[in-house]
Amino acid sequence: MTDLNPPPLPSPVITAPLRLGDEVPGFTARSTQGLFSLADLRGRWVVLFSHPADFTPVCTSEFVAIARAADRFAALDCALVALSVDSLFSHLAWIRMIHDRFDVRIDFPIIEDPSMVIARAYGMLGPKAQDASAVRASYFVDPDGILRAMTCYPATVGRSVDEMIRMIAALQRVHAGDVLAPAGWTPGADLLRPPGETAEAVHGAPDATDWFYAPVPDEPGK
Repeated sequence: MTDLNPPPLPSPVITAPLRLGDEVPGFTARSTQGLFSLADLRGRWVVLFSHPADFTPVCTSEFVAIARAADRFAALDCALVALSVDSLFSHLAWIRMIHDRFDVRIDFPIIEDPSMVIARAYGMLGPKAQDASAVRASYFVDPDGILRAMTCYPATVGRSVDEMIRMIAALQRVHAGDVLAPAGWTPGADLLRPPGETAEAVHGAPDATDWFYAPVPDEPGK
């Protein structure tokens, strides 16, 4: 006799979204550069970025732009790692198409995540999401594996490569905690000194606003 009331499917696993300051989940998976383990990049800055799907127009434009800027990321000792739900063979076919169409090589690894396990671990998807069509997220990870910044764009809007590079440069510059990066900061521009937190700092400042707003020259290493 056919069971007209089959047991319900298990509820989706609810994964809390990552927050700034969290240690990012490690993983090992297949990629276009062979078996990839995030742990192998410990000690370097990393940008892990996801895209909705291979062979889509916005994603293709992003990968061309990012690949063309690979030397700029390398100059910051920043590793690039891409991720999508597509299979490894889809990734391989796509990067061959990009090479043939744009004369650009994608030399950073693209991870396959067909089960969306990695995407869910990073909080890219809601617990009831059936696919990753809306995923265009970037995670900026420091050498200790700590999430320092993240961005999320809709499927219809591509990321700015210049902003990704600016973000890494700013995060590296403020990492020691001795300076802050103001709006629109780029390397070489003035930074800001952290504000005073005592009455002595407030009253000892030469100007009424110097205790909380004091530009300082960009002098790495000092």
